[in-house]
Amino acid sequence: MATNKARRVTMSDVARHAGVSRTTVSFVLNERADAGIPEETRVRIRASIETLGYRPNAGARALAAKRSEWYGLITEIVTAPFAVDVIKGAQDRAWAEGKFLLITAGDRDPAMEAAAFDKLLEQRAEGLLYATTWHRAVTLPPAAREVPVVLVNCFDADGALPSVVPDEVAGGHTATRRLLDAGHRRIGFINLDTGIPAAVGRRRGYEQALREAGIDIDDTLVVPGHATADGGYAAACELLDREDGRPTALFCGNDRTAMGAYDAIKERGLRIPDDIAVIGFDNQELIAAYLRPGLTTVALPFEAMGAEGVEMLGALTAGQPLTTTQVTVDCPLIERSSV
Repeated sequence: MATNKARRVTMSDVARHAGVSRTTVSFVLNERADAGIPEETRVRIRASIETLGYRPNAGARALAAKRSEWYGLITEIVTAPFAVDVIKGAQDRAWAEGKFLLITAGDRDPAMEAAAFDKLLEQRAEGLLYATTWHRAVTLPPAAREVPVVLVNCFDADGALPSVVPDEVAGGHTATRRLLDAGHRRIGFINLDTGIPAAVGRRRGYEQALREAGIDIDDTLVVPGHATADGGYAAACELLDREDGRPTALFCGNDRTAMGAYDAIKERGLRIPDDIAVIGFDNQELIAAYLRPGLTTVALPFEAMGAEGVEMLGALTAGQPLTTTQVTVDCPLIERSSV
């Protein structure tokens, strides 16, 4: 039965067309400067490659050169609101370094993540990034030790792998400082769940800013919002209905809690920011930019973390030592209309 499937052009085809040996073609493809091949011959081989439409075998080239030009990214955030940012930051920096990014989902499933590491290693990825939705400690499968690995928005529970994380303390300080600069002295804090790195760091920054302003810490002004709109609503109700006087500003641990706080504020006939100011954290665009008034917030720097992770990976794959095993990235303030 006849077939229209075209035959793949081989290295031997290129060698015959150029009138050289297959080994000579291989040396040119792998840019062997020590092979003593005249420039005229190199030009003729490249012309034959172009004419025949030869496409080198990436796997074979990786074996020969011990470099694949691929980095792998394993992440649970492929469908999360911040996925585009971390992938864009990593891809842009990889491209600038002459690398390409292979992306696969982990989805917090140990079996899936182990398979993802294995598959990327089979593709001879030179190094791997592992990124998470929220800042936390992680434990990776043993395969993660086979090539350089950098963690993004998380850190190794054993402290063995380098990481890049948001500066949660500085972010909490920035948010609180913005409210203080607006004249507020009684600032409520709707925090995340107790114990997670973001909750610990953001509260530390909040308290640092208050102390610097000469304001005593009032633990009763700190209420958990559990990172949800419903939790933010309940926490804001508790703070706004205090018999000893409501706060004049709320620092919300993330934008979802701020969204719930908006409802509690408006139910009480209060105006934002005239009667009470609100600031969030994350800069989740679908929330922060479309609340009314627009939510001033502190951004999680996913794009910058993705780029920094690739930069660290580039140093590791080149055999260069890192100056630190954990890089913290600043969380910038995004001004809108709620303060």
